[in-house]
Amino acid sequence: MKETSVKEHKRLLLIDDDPNLILLVKDYLEFRGYEVITAENGREALEVLEQEIPDMIICDVMMPEMDGYQFVNQVRQDERTSWIPILFLSAKGQSQDKIKGLNIGADVYMVKPFEPEELVAQVEASLKQAYRQRQQSGGNGENETKIQVPFDVHLTQTELKVVQYVARGLANRDIAEELNVSQRTVESHVSNMLGKTGLHNRTELARWAIENQMA
Repeated sequence: MKETSVKEHKRLLLIDDDPNLILLVKDYLEFRGYEVITAENGREALEVLEQEIPDMIICDVMMPEMDGYQFVNQVRQDERTSWIPILFLSAKGQSQDKIKGLNIGADVYMVKPFEPEELVAQVEASLKQAYRQRQQSGGNGENETKIQVPFDVHLTQTELKVVQYVARGLANRDIAEELNVSQRTVESHVSNMLGKTGLHNRTELARWAIENQMA
């Protein structure tokens, strides 16, 4: 029953400028029980978000008019949408591309071409994690498993300030303005903390900060 409840009535926003990929992924996800809304680029997706708030966003990186990076920045700055799990799809598979995507605010980074089953697994895992976080923030998290990090993790004062802002849902650009440093510096701090803690993305980093009362 739990497996069904995670995907039941879940609405996904799929953004890509490749109509063939849109059709393929949409059909596959709908076959697996999800409702799928589509957009061709970031600007069109923002218009969709004005009307509807999905449970998750699957977004291409390289798109005309507004690319995935710009789009995610906007999503993370809006309180209505800052909590939504985001999965990046990209043909760019270098480590620096993945790090940039995760630092900008994506929760998962998948490289094209990908196996549809892997995409579904990532979607389901992200939705479950988002559900656990909502349970925790609602005060029902006593029985949830806490995020595990090495016991001897030490954050610098600046890293501590950065992770507090991450936990509050601020994008790297906004954190840079708050701390009066460059966005690249903030991205470096986030990357360093992911390395120290062994966590995978900003969402886990935020949850860890909240669970340990850093935020």
